[in-house]
Amino acid sequence: MKNRKLLAAAASVFILSLSIGFVFGQDATPEATPIAGSGMITGPVDGEAQSLNAAGATFPQVLYTTWFSDYAKLTNVQINYQGIGSGGGIKGVTDGTLDFGASDAPMSDDQLTAAKATCGGNILHIATALGGVVVTYNIPELATGTDALKFTPDTLAAVYAGTINTWNDEKLVADNPQLKDVAQPIAVIHRSDSSGTSNIFTSYLKAVNTDWATNVGAGTAVNWPTGIGQKGNAGIAGAIKGVPYSLGYVELAYATQNQLPVALLKNKAGNFATASGDTVTAAAAGVTLPDDLRIMIVNGDGDTTYPITGFTWILVCDTQKDAAKATAITRMLWWAIHDGQAYNAKLGYSPLPDDAVKADEAQILKIMVDGKQALPAGIVQ
Repeated sequence: MKNRKLLAAAASVFILSLSIGFVFGQDATPEATPIAGSGMITGPVDGEAQSLNAAGATFPQVLYTTWFSDYAKLTNVQINYQGIGSGGGIKGVTDGTLDFGASDAPMSDDQLTAAKATCGGNILHIATALGGVVVTYNIPELATGTDALKFTPDTLAAVYAGTINTWNDEKLVADNPQLKDVAQPIAVIHRSDSSGTSNIFTSYLKAVNTDWATNVGAGTAVNWPTGIGQKGNAGIAGAIKGVPYSLGYVELAYATQNQLPVALLKNKAGNFATASGDTVTAAAAGVTLPDDLRIMIVNGDGDTTYPITGFTWILVCDTQKDAAKATAITRMLWWAIHDGQAYNAKLGYSPLPDDAVKADEAQILKIMVDGKQALPAGIVQ
């Protein structure tokens, strides 16, 4: 009970401070060299909607908050994005209450069929970034500068299964001698909402641990064997920051911006890897992308690959009913997958590989309104 109260209080304070930081604390200056196709959105256009409503994944919220702020300055299009979890983004685009949704979990065939009845067409997945889901923790005895904790696939699965429940368990100490004298229970934290971040995390555990695959599986929401739930990446980050001896998972940007320690994970090649722009990008190297871009890339090959990595997508109907909104949506999407990529690395995400950008371009060109291509002429070279 004490842990639950501490978690709730810590998360509430942290979410407030985090949201303020998103609005006022971001340095939005892009760093990377613009990719081919950038520079085509240069200002407002006549007949374009001035506002769009969107919601979904918290995984890319750090990125989207910055993107949409700068995009409004460029085009005068205000995008109201609410981080409510991937499940909320899928629901909103399915029932038509959002202009677009966002998710870190690809929609299932059944979900796509259900959405088609409302939107009158197909829901497209537009990849916007790659990100790493990291394991972070709060152990007071481990001072700043202490070597990062290390987890193997089996020890991480065992912590979330509840079969490893103290920090000085011999299986953890085998890779982390600094835990030998930390005789404290592990306060395990997971998402309470329908979450694409959870989908990436549990898809990894399912891929690397037979017991987890058999008993728990993967999804945006699972029957967690142990732990306390928190809403959103911000909720977990807040709980970790406020509760001693806790452990949870968040998108890398949330850990980086809030100076939370990040564990090393043993990858498929047998090496302990940390999450970074390069190691997350390595997860997509050599992966053949399907035309619809629905793919999971956890536990990838490569000596340096970080193993809990995934795409995040914007979800949009290919059959638009409002020409002004269709113009605003397609122009924003074109800017996001080209000019917007220059922001990714600085904010804790990895830019899209070239083949993903090309696949995205093809998806955007499928968006129609009144039987015509929604993206204004002259943008595609």
